[in-house]
Amino acid sequence: MEPDRNATPKAPRLQRGHRPGLGRDALVAAACAVVVVLMVGASYAAVPFYNWFCRATGFNGTTQVATSVPSAAPLARTVAVRFDANVAGGLPWKFEPEKTEIEVRIGEVTTVYYTVTNQSARTTTGQAAYNVAPLTVGAYFQKINCFCFTEQTLAPGEKRQMPVVFYVDPSIVEDHDNDGLNTITLSYTFYPLREPAARPLAEGEADKRKGSL
Repeated sequence: MEPDRNATPKAPRLQRGHRPGLGRDALVAAACAVVVVLMVGASYAAVPFYNWFCRATGFNGTTQVATSVPSAAPLARTVAVRFDANVAGGLPWKFEPEKTEIEVRIGEVTTVYYTVTNQSARTTTGQAAYNVAPLTVGAYFQKINCFCFTEQTLAPGEKRQMPVVFYVDPSIVEDHDNDGLNTITLSYTFYPLREPAARPLAEGEADKRKGSL
């Protein structure tokens, strides 16, 4: 028997539960999820990596942390170092250098002091960010000790004197980009941090307070 040429061809039957393109869609979704995870991870890693890069290279005027004092005698060449102090909004502190400018020899270990006062009636905590200008000096400005390395917590009305011990690395004279350098500005800005957690009362202290009511 000859086939009926006018008959409409039947569509292919799909197996129950099968969806065209489901495997491809799942693969695309999985790839997108991996990309999102990698992007989130990179965003969290970017900040510590940037901080490490700045400390290692002096980029953006970030000063260095010295592990020892210079072995050679200071050079005859001198440079003026100016000191700047700032407090960000939300931190009720008065912050200022004891001297606004001093003259130091390159390679000479020098100690200067800043004074900070908590002007509020509550305990507050802050930490200082810092840099030097011009930015090209960051790789040569070595700090041996600095209050900026740790958080600072001040009681109500407390006044504190804080030292900074530093030197300008003698290798700066080999960097001809700094041949005309005669002034360095060291700048700090204190930013507020979280409130310190309240210390839980011991049982004896609680009983004393109850008894005093």
